[in-house]
Amino acid sequence: MARAAQWAGIELDSSQQDQLTALAKWLVDEAIPAGGLGPSEGKVVFSRHIADSLLFAGEWDPQHPPRSLIDVGSGVGLPGLPLAIAWPNTQVISLDRSVRRADLARRAVRLLGLENVEVAALQLQEWTAAAEMVVCRGVGSPAALRPRLARLLLPGGIAVLGGSHRHRPQVPGYRVREVPESIMGYPVWLLSMESR
Repeated sequence: MARAAQWAGIELDSSQQDQLTALAKWLVDEAIPAGGLGPSEGKVVFSRHIADSLLFAGEWDPQHPPRSLIDVGSGVGLPGLPLAIAWPNTQVISLDRSVRRADLARRAVRLLGLENVEVAALQLQEWTAAAEMVVCRGVGSPAALRPRLARLLLPGGIAVLGGSHRHRPQVPGYRVREVPESIMGYPVWLLSMESR
């Protein structure tokens, strides 16, 4: 987690570290038993979920976090909740079509006291407000998502797609950035596109 935060340009104070630890504990204690994450994910909550979520911040200027962020297909709050903890002044929308997963994310938001997060149980096409940053982790085909995410971006905004890949992705319309293997222990690439 510390390596991912440093790579992304995030300086986490002790309170933020405590919140991320509390989120990881909640994921293990409640989200996994409720089916929000796979049953074997408990061993990799920090490395695969918390740290991976923080990587998305690496595509934004670390000195000036976005004022608004939409996490598309957030599930139980990944990567949106770790980013909301890292950027407490950023208004985060956690968007997922599953009412059950959205309810789980709302519980995490309440338990963590995240006043900068709103959770919405909606289909992507139902959401109409735009944001400076849109993030999406392992939701679907980047090519198919591109026009859908582009409409959610404010001018000058950026959409970032992540997920672990075995091979470097090549998707027209996206910039590809490799996260050094030393950060996560396995290859990770981020795909980003800027609004025009």
